[in-house]
Amino acid sequence: MVKKYRKINNLSVSSELLNFINNELLPGTGITKKRFWYGLDKCVHELSPKNKNLLEFREILQKKIDIWHRDKKSKKLNNKKYYNFLKEIGYLKKEGGKFKIKTKNVDNEISTIAGPQLVVPVMNSRYALNAANARWGSLYNALYGTDAISELNGAERGKKYNYIRGEKVIEYARNFLDANVPLKKGSWKNILKIPKVENNKLSLSLKDPKQFVGYNKKSNNLSSLLLRNNNLHIDIKFDPNHTLGGLKDKAAIYDIILESAITTIIDHEDSVAAVDAEDKVLGYKNWLGLMKGDLQTKINKNGKKIVRKLKPDKEYISAEGNKIKLHGRSLMLNRNVGHLMTNSSILLKDGSEIPEGIMDAFITTAAAIHDFKIKGNSRTNSVYIVKPKMHGPDEVAFTNLIFEKVEKVLGLKKYTIKIGIMDEERRTTVNLKECVREVKNRVVFINTGFLDRTGDEIHTSMEAGAMIKKGDMKSSKWIAAYENNNVNVGLKCGFSGKAQIGKGMWAAPDKMADMVSQKVNHPMSGANCAWVPSPTAATLHAMHYHQIDVFIKQKNLKNKIKTRISDILTIPITTRPNWSIEEIAKELENNAQGILGYVVRWIDQGVGCSKVPDINNIGLMEDRATLRISSQHIANWIHHGICSKERVIKTMKKMAKIVDKQNIKDPDLKGYASYKTMSGNYDKSIAFKAACELIFHGRNQPSGYTEPILHLNRILKKI
Repeated sequence: MVKKYRKINNLSVSSELLNFINNELLPGTGITKKRFWYGLDKCVHELSPKNKNLLEFREILQKKIDIWHRDKKSKKLNNKKYYNFLKEIGYLKKEGGKFKIKTKNVDNEISTIAGPQLVVPVMNSRYALNAANARWGSLYNALYGTDAISELNGAERGKKYNYIRGEKVIEYARNFLDANVPLKKGSWKNILKIPKVENNKLSLSLKDPKQFVGYNKKSNNLSSLLLRNNNLHIDIKFDPNHTLGGLKDKAAIYDIILESAITTIIDHEDSVAAVDAEDKVLGYKNWLGLMKGDLQTKINKNGKKIVRKLKPDKEYISAEGNKIKLHGRSLMLNRNVGHLMTNSSILLKDGSEIPEGIMDAFITTAAAIHDFKIKGNSRTNSVYIVKPKMHGPDEVAFTNLIFEKVEKVLGLKKYTIKIGIMDEERRTTVNLKECVREVKNRVVFINTGFLDRTGDEIHTSMEAGAMIKKGDMKSSKWIAAYENNNVNVGLKCGFSGKAQIGKGMWAAPDKMADMVSQKVNHPMSGANCAWVPSPTAATLHAMHYHQIDVFIKQKNLKNKIKTRISDILTIPITTRPNWSIEEIAKELENNAQGILGYVVRWIDQGVGCSKVPDINNIGLMEDRATLRISSQHIANWIHHGICSKERVIKTMKKMAKIVDKQNIKDPDLKGYASYKTMSGNYDKSIAFKAACELIFHGRNQPSGYTEPILHLNRILKKI
């Protein structure tokens, strides 16, 4: 795989990326090629040494922590001494005084609307379009097509419409309306005809008349009734001629559409497998298409070829009789990569690769300039960049510097670029307030991510002892303190009504009944957004934000959540591991199966995120964060003698056979390279060897990240 480069000032740029930027990205932005390349050249050569120094400081801190734990190994961990040690080495920063964020020009989807958030890989145009279009979703379809409605007592899902199941869906939906947009008297179940709107008055008497927002008519009948609760819209659809499975609804309601995925993160990071110019350009092109509003993709659905594109805005007649428009699409944020990785798409004057995060910032921001003209995404001319895997305030300040440079080169107003902080590394968690302070004029988002955060927890404390089982992590002291601290810091720094406080992913897309039962805890915790794995899940999770007024919840929680740094720093090690051979084997098999199931798709087929069957054949959404925790966990157990390297290799080979069997006929892999088995081919399978390297070299990987090994082996596979 020979790359062709062209010299631009002090940069060597791959031909594929150069052609994309010059011929597709820049035209229409008002930015000349000369200005872009001169600015990028100057900035990247100024910023790269700073980037390198920050990464080196990570390693310096890690070595000091490793030595400290080794020296104290024979003694019981003293939390106070540990806390003081972290302050001495600069891991813990001194906390400054009170302050409030001052971010301006923030879209309502982030500041004043609480709701679900999707995360979708940028390299898959179909997924990206589905996510952007998931702003509105059918409650009937979400209920009927998932286990949110029980299949007991004759309500099974099948190829033909099941009337019993349909009645359960309708009853569930009517109960939802009664709970969230109640009538002054009676129930939505008792509505026997289509309501009327005459002289701007609704014939139905709502308990809160202000919930009536608008409507549409067709043939003098009401076709759409728009209501609002907790700043979220509910669109009730009427049609006297429509049938559900051949039967007419007594009120002629044929669907209830919920405002669902309010925001979507278009991801260049953990959910993609982008290792070279070919991959990066594909992602950049899709993002550019979303910002221009012209991204399209052809799909086959039920034997028909369909062109999928971005949905238009929705139009209604307001309660006052005026025309109104509602956003038809989710507000899109862009997750760039972190500070660690470099990319061969551009080489610097010394021959080194460009820091990928700097390249992302310039290109994804330039693409967003196209949106400023059409305002199809941001109505405030803001660019939203979520920045992952930052370690502490200094690295957040460095991201702020990158964004300042980008704004100057591209001729944008200061603070046009808004930042989302992923609170997923321990040094960021324990210094979160100071991280936010560094970007108080541009921050719009903080969130927790259990998996990456646990991976960093294990790696940072690798020498402290053997970690508890992975499944026990969620009930450990540090997790609860970490989740509370994120909300606490956000509220104290003035996020409510200005920025998002988010929570992590529901990973099981087929377990919607469990999600509906459990994920209400996220808005209950004060989070005004939380990640979901699909548009369907977004519609179901949206019900929680009708149930809970998050902004009232935030007001009630302010100054009531107590967190202590010492609790966050409680290391989840087991002091007396007395697990049986069977328990250890089960834990190893669970981790090994997850690692192999994800890695084989990443390396062999370039799939960065997919529904991967777990050891019990339950499909779980997997990305690099899940891989990080599993590989670090096994590495820790080997290091502390819970298991041997030989036993792990034996387990990996056993699990490779299971993964092969799970994947060999997996329809999710259509459109990618054909599946290659690992079992029986262990010495030649790049994927199998990469999975093993993640474990056996895990202690030496920077912060326990999986990217360096994955990228190297994916490149080898592509050659």
